[in-house]
Amino acid sequence: MNDCIRPDRRHLVAAIALLPVAAYAQGKGGAPVETRDFRPVSPPQPTEGKRIEVLEFFQYTCPHCFRFNTVLERWKKTLPADVEFRRVSINWDGSTLNHTRIYYALEQLQRLDVHEKVFAAIHNARRRMLDPAEIAELMANNGIERARWNEAFNSFTVNARVNRAGQIWRAYRIDSTPAMAVAGRWVTAPAMVGSLEATPPVLDFLIARARAEIRR
Repeated sequence: MNDCIRPDRRHLVAAIALLPVAAYAQGKGGAPVETRDFRPVSPPQPTEGKRIEVLEFFQYTCPHCFRFNTVLERWKKTLPADVEFRRVSINWDGSTLNHTRIYYALEQLQRLDVHEKVFAAIHNARRRMLDPAEIAELMANNGIERARWNEAFNSFTVNARVNRAGQIWRAYRIDSTPAMAVAGRWVTAPAMVGSLEATPPVLDFLIARARAEIRR
């Protein structure tokens, strides 16, 4: 079973399981097209802060998310000051709940530099990274003291962030990962545009559209 796809929607979006890294659909050209390259969010969702919000919906178990992370990190370096990038960690059914807790504990500790190392542990080292002791060991190996890590991992703040993440991805009607949302109004994804590398140009298009509408 493909962890990138919401279990109750796998019969609808199973094609993402075949998505290669460079499967750009030849001949698209031109500006991104609504319903093909992105879809509107209905109803539009509230965003945090005054900047244009870009959300990445991801799972640590998703191999496409692992590969997409490199593309996103490169793209993030080009973002203008009026754009804010945030991630939303997904667990479809609670079986990978501790992965979501990992992400928000790293966020709370301001140690998102370890985010990519969690991906690598799961996809390169083939570690499950679900047992709290195994997780704490990885964090200790990356300079996060075990007691400090365990306190954050089990904190009320992280619990609240985990619960909020579930509310967000359901409100956006996310069926598969990776997926991206812009300004609470549009969702796009590599599965929609045809490849991982073709996604940032669509994001840039949607950011420009959001900026133009804000100025009206």
